[in-house]
Amino acid sequence: MTRTRRNLILSALSVPLSGISAAAAGRVSVLVLCTGNSARSQMTHGFLQSLDPNVEVFSAGTNPAPRVNPFAVRAMNEIGIDISHHTPKHVRQYLGQSFNFVVTVCDDADRNCPNFGGKVGRRLHIGFPDPARATGSDDEKLAVFRKVRDDIRAQFQSFYSTHIKGLK
Repeated sequence: MTRTRRNLILSALSVPLSGISAAAAGRVSVLVLCTGNSARSQMTHGFLQSLDPNVEVFSAGTNPAPRVNPFAVRAMNEIGIDISHHTPKHVRQYLGQSFNFVVTVCDDADRNCPNFGGKVGRRLHIGFPDPARATGSDDEKLAVFRKVRDDIRAQFQSFYSTHIKGLK
């Protein structure tokens, strides 16, 4: 079914598109959670989406920042992934949706992850240090973001191969 036709049918049924989850539509869906949704979760979101554009990836925070951290954007741009159009979102907007995976990437989000009203296939924690806490010159801060970016890339390439590829 085309996206336009699906939109017309959903409009006729008065069902908002945001209420239809990727999991319900037969696609693999992943929600990545962090506290601020400005660095680790955004970089993870960008990586997973770059590995497979058919995987529906969302990211959110338990206490979202006003914008994506510019060092995260810069570190991802260096490897050809553009997250400059991403915006931090609050986890509340996803609570009623279903996901194949809900993955927390920081300890605080892991401890404060809310219960979801929708079905969650598997909840995992793959934690990383917060690069936004880096101090020093811009070059020193960027080096920390690069290190976390590279760690995220390694962990989530493995996550994709182990968990997502088999579901498709």
